[in-house]
Amino acid sequence: MATTAATPEVVEVVSSPTTSSQPVNLTPAAIAKVKEIMATQDPVPAGLRIGVVGGGCSGFQYSMSFENQQGMMDKVVRYEDLKVFVDATSAMYLNGCTVDYVETLEAAGFKFDNPQVKSTCGCGSSFSV
Repeated sequence: MATTAATPEVVEVVSSPTTSSQPVNLTPAAIAKVKEIMATQDPVPAGLRIGVVGGGCSGFQYSMSFENQQGMMDKVVRYEDLKVFVDATSAMYLNGCTVDYVETLEAAGFKFDNPQVKSTCGCGSSFSV
């Protein structure tokens, strides 16, 4: 009898968007907007990847993209039926970060509030820790 090893999936069910032990927290507005955008994709992605990449004038930039499957080193945070994937390296830089969706008369977009950020660039699209 052959047995197959399943890839473990680290899933933490989030009941409150302000749970500080998560690598990243999403507000209800951000969750709703991500779900709205995901529903327009064909095929519908498995979840949202949030990460940190090198670049920008201050050293790091946030990245968001849709993902079709979990990576081996990903931490998965579940907000109801929305899966958010965060790789292990990005989790270090995102610890305690809150992502919100903000709409104003001038612009609309996702806003990152990261307590680890020491400085940002003038345009606000990159940061350093």
